Amino acid sequence: MPAASTAWHEGSREMDVREGITIPDEELTWTFARSGGPGGQNVNKVASKAQLRWKAVGSSALPEPVMARLLAQQRNRLTLDGELLITSQIHRDQDRNRQACVDKLAEMVEAALRPPTPRRRTKPTRASKERRLESKKRRSEVKEGRRSVD
Repeated sequence: MPAASTAWHEGSREMDVREGITIPDEELTWTFARSGGPGGQNVNKVASKAQLRWKAVGSSALPEPVMARLLAQQRNRLTLDGELLITSQIHRDQDRNRQACVDKLAEMVEAALRPPTPRRRTKPTRASKERRLESKKRRSEVKEGRRSVD
């Protein structure tokens, strides 16, 4: 999702992810640290790395099935407290890293809004069945060749 479509500003009370979906500001927590990204000696002086924590578990910002998909898709980013952790340190300044975190969150929510396409059951082709049986036969012959002859 482009950065321009995600509305979030310093003084706002909520983050508009998409029309009809907003995340209240009380559920978002920002922390900042020294970055390991670009910036030369600047990284030793300025806390430009942005870290966004969203109390996703228990949030009413998203419908229940969408929230379940989001938590399943982003389970590696979840803390034990049920917070979704998003970091950015690709830019030299804090504001751009903060906006990058917001954009990442918006992309995650957008991905969770799309329901997964159902799997269509298919039959194995005749050639794949024959290949499978042939490999089983070959494997059987290899094992049979290992047996000791009495």
